[in-house]
Amino acid sequence: MKILMVCLGNICRSPLAEGILQDKAFKAGLNWSVESAGTNGYHNGEAPHHLSQKVAKLNGLDICSQRSRKLTPDDFDVYDRIYALAGDVKSEIRRIARGKYDASKVELLMNELHPGSDMDVPDPWYGTEPGYHDVYKMIADACDVIIEKYANISVNNGVNSQ
Repeated sequence: MKILMVCLGNICRSPLAEGILQDKAFKAGLNWSVESAGTNGYHNGEAPHHLSQKVAKLNGLDICSQRSRKLTPDDFDVYDRIYALAGDVKSEIRRIARGKYDASKVELLMNELHPGSDMDVPDPWYGTEPGYHDVYKMIADACDVIIEKYANISVNNGVNSQ
């Protein structure tokens, strides 16, 4: 299974989501590939925001080697699932993907935890450290559901080896 986490700049929410889901998949014995991207490209090549790195590290994850990149239409050829961390991001994914957009691959991350709620993971960029902790918890809870939901599918379909 190849999963892409997408937010606006790929320095706050989606790097956390990448790190959290990759760690949970590894601990569950799943050979999944989890990566992240942003829709705006403003931070291409940058490391995750220092508070995202700090909160990840406080939770036992090291995301400092990740680098921001912009989503491309070709990502639809590579990834099985693409999670948008907010509604505006989902709209931008559709715009960027153009003819390659496949609605069956794209979902709002929080819909895994709260189906049909269309809830956003708030962008902590403008806030202080406690907001990053809140975002971490939201993402971690949604990732737990993803592991439960897709782990059996991956193993039963022989997808356990990426």
